[in-house]
Amino acid sequence: MRYLPHTDADRKAMLSSIGVNSIDDLFADIPADVRLDAPLDLPPNAGEMEVERQLGAMAARNTPASSVPFFVGCGAYKHHVPATVDHLIQRSEFLTSYTPYQPEISQGTLQYLFEFQTQVALLTGMEVANASMYDGSTGCGEAVLMAHRLTRRSKAVLSGGLHPQYRDVVQTLCNLSEEPVEALAADPDGTEDIIAAIDEETACVVVQSPDVYGRIHDLTPIAAAAHEKGALLIAVVTEIVSLGALKPPGEMGADIVVAEGQSIGVGLNFGGPYVGLFATRQKYIRQMPGRVCGETVDANGKRGFVLTLSTREQHIRREKATSNICTNSGLCALAFTIHLSLLGEAGLMRLARINHANAVALADALTAIEGVDLLTPSFFNEFTIRVPGKGADVIEALAQKGILGGVCASRLSPDEKALDDLIIVAATEVNTDEDRAAYAAALKEVLS
Repeated sequence: MRYLPHTDADRKAMLSSIGVNSIDDLFADIPADVRLDAPLDLPPNAGEMEVERQLGAMAARNTPASSVPFFVGCGAYKHHVPATVDHLIQRSEFLTSYTPYQPEISQGTLQYLFEFQTQVALLTGMEVANASMYDGSTGCGEAVLMAHRLTRRSKAVLSGGLHPQYRDVVQTLCNLSEEPVEALAADPDGTEDIIAAIDEETACVVVQSPDVYGRIHDLTPIAAAAHEKGALLIAVVTEIVSLGALKPPGEMGADIVVAEGQSIGVGLNFGGPYVGLFATRQKYIRQMPGRVCGETVDANGKRGFVLTLSTREQHIRREKATSNICTNSGLCALAFTIHLSLLGEAGLMRLARINHANAVALADALTAIEGVDLLTPSFFNEFTIRVPGKGADVIEALAQKGILGGVCASRLSPDEKALDDLIIVAATEVNTDEDRAAYAAALKEVLS
């Protein structure tokens, strides 16, 4: 490429230094079937107005979540974000701020990260939290690696109720470090015996609650069984609003809690950027990835904030680093903190009650339709239904009627044929009585 100054000799020397024969060898971990075998077929360069027109036409093919009744969840949820949030995060001192290496000129950034950590610790029932991660899935992968370091064991046991994309991230990271992963089969019926899979080689057990099918789990017996074998319990939460109604994982014995914070302050954004939450017990803090902001006093005794722990490789020697996560989604963390501050404890609890009530009303309406069964007896704002025929066909037919009716479970786990007739449905505070009635009427028509 004309922008790269390296000569053939330079490239040969670099490849030789790292012990590979060609540049292609650097991509050996990427499956061959997903690599490009030819340059992208892109149109020639065009003017700004022409590009804007073309991209606008492409964007118009999408159905915005706010334009139709919307019941899609599975790790990304449509909630109302107050206008105040976007107004504040777009202030230049927040929008353009960078990593707070110099605390004396970064007090605002450090303070809101400190407040963010406090909120996350309170929500999860844990003792310490870091200043955020990329998202919930990468946070889950980092938690498993942290458990390996703490227990000096290799095996991770993943519940069949863990979001399949979180499972894939864990498997990718563990494959690179050659650590074994035992991923249990998909568990829409809630019948798995994860305790039986824990043995003396187990470093950690990863359980999501509410799980990907919406089922709520009591983590207490799983935590006790894990601790008896010397393993850690990693609790995963993809819908953080649920903690406004449910018992925090920390109070049920979890050692590490990872969560997706998108539901508070962050829009759907076509899949990102989001913000990962990560909390643990005080005794494990030095093995926690990311960074921790702390409160202190300056030379004059005035309150101030600093980076207390920075475990990323850009801060310290690479061999001492616990993670190569090189951002903390700071602006999304700020949005989370502003929104949660606006809600307060009472507001979050009220929001959670509304979400649950809306989901119960929707479940009642859908299961009143002949042929539709509810698979999730206990849920927060998301549940799984079984429909006649293929769930993917039903979802497509609903979309043609202007209803985004959820996610077919087989889309997340294509190899699990038993999931073909299952649809995962989410309801939040943005859904109205009219939305629910429209969904039920459309589904009844599709299935008739």
